[in-house]
Amino acid sequence: MTIISPLLRGLCDDAALFPPGNAPLAEAVPAHAAYQQADYDALVGPFVFPAPRLSELAAYVSADNPVTLSLTVPAGPADTAAALSNALAIPGVSVAAVEVGIPDGLDAEAAFEELAPVHAAHPDLDIFVEVPRGDRRVDFLTALETAGYSAKFRTGGIVAEAYPDEDELADAVISVVRAGIPFKATAGLHHGVRNTDPETGFEQHGFLNIMVAVNAVRRGADRSEVVAALAQRDGESIAQALAELTADEAGEVRRRFLSFGTCSISDPLTELEGLGLIVRSDKTEGTLV
Repeated sequence: MTIISPLLRGLCDDAALFPPGNAPLAEAVPAHAAYQQADYDALVGPFVFPAPRLSELAAYVSADNPVTLSLTVPAGPADTAAALSNALAIPGVSVAAVEVGIPDGLDAEAAFEELAPVHAAHPDLDIFVEVPRGDRRVDFLTALETAGYSAKFRTGGIVAEAYPDEDELADAVISVVRAGIPFKATAGLHHGVRNTDPETGFEQHGFLNIMVAVNAVRRGADRSEVVAALAQRDGESIAQALAELTADEAGEVRRRFLSFGTCSISDPLTELEGLGLIVRSDKTEGTLV
């Protein structure tokens, strides 16, 4: 049996369809179902699915083979209501969240006006707004705080420019944690700990680093400490800092950092076990903080 602590439950959204994994749909859907039957199922969040591919999904799900989606809508708020309706029309599909992209040139006021009817029609749906980089960021964060939606930050991609450095990411984390805006991260978080990709040379953020950074902001640390937490490459130190969190502290971290999208569930599972943050009960006794 695998013991998943509250700090890690639902942390890994299954983004198998997205780069760099790009899993075929015929493989990704049954794999997600298998994760839900595994003894580490508590680690796994919803199946992240792109709205433009909804026409393909009906062949792989049914009332007897259901799936819960986090539906990405890259075209933006104007397409969100229709995408959600199309998803819910597929037998066996439920939608836990929508992740809404923001097109170039769309300002915060217009974006949130378009999302208001979606929220009104589906008040229990989690809405994540992808916060743009650059000059529009402040306006979108202000609007998020008022609307009560969650933020989504891109932490990487297929080109080096898609990766924010630790200063930029620190500012984003500080902004949302201080404002009480929950957030998720996506892209580029291929490992738990900050690293340099040996094939591309890209500097990659670690999802565990983000947890430590969130906790630093939560307890009032200054900006330099948050930047340092994101830059830390010592996995044992990071794991120890997280293992020492009390149950209440861990809960506060996860109320802020909700999840991250990963194209592999096995990779974070293996790394977390290697760092001692996930325990196989047949290997050792006790539970995690």
